[in-house]
Amino acid sequence: MPLAAFHPVCDAIALLLQPQAEVVLHDLATETVAHIANPFSRREIGEPSLLHEIDFRPDVALIGPYEKVNFDGRRIKSVSAVLRDRDARAIGVLCINLDVTQLLAAVDLLAALTRVPSGARQPAVLFQEDWHERINQYVHAWTARKNVSITGLSRAQKRQLVGELASDGAFGGKHAAAYVSRVLQLSRASVYNYLRAARGAGNREG
Repeated sequence: MPLAAFHPVCDAIALLLQPQAEVVLHDLATETVAHIANPFSRREIGEPSLLHEIDFRPDVALIGPYEKVNFDGRRIKSVSAVLRDRDARAIGVLCINLDVTQLLAAVDLLAALTRVPSGARQPAVLFQEDWHERINQYVHAWTARKNVSITGLSRAQKRQLVGELASDGAFGGKHAAAYVSRVLQLSRASVYNYLRAARGAGNREG
């Protein structure tokens, strides 16, 4: 099986992941680079492959992923596939080198933007009267306990949640009912009906 048949595969992978991927095809018969797509490592066709340390046992098909460093310091995530002929003899190695430098920088940036200093608390003055925040926290905790999203709440669950919000004083703030109706995607009339039902049940229990 000629290795030239794999050239379009190399080119397709590099094109799909451009400009972040370099794909190198090694010919084990000559131990040289047979083809290279998007050569950001500055390797060239015909240069030594330097694969003499790779184990080409019959059960070896994939090697990696593993990390490398490019000549310019960029961090590379690589994986290699051992190519075999019809007699299962290793004839080539197809290496995909993915430059993850920018991805790692993006991860670090996102982590920095989302990180809250250890021990930091919500400022009491700011949140003392912020019933929006208290309702948000209550609803988030309630749905987490029920293992359901807000959009997945049934009508019965919404009725129960409104009742529990009411019993904990969540409707003391002005326009709180309107806010809850938006959060739970209920009409204001439904919220008020649930509130009346919850207060009526509370009076009967009392």
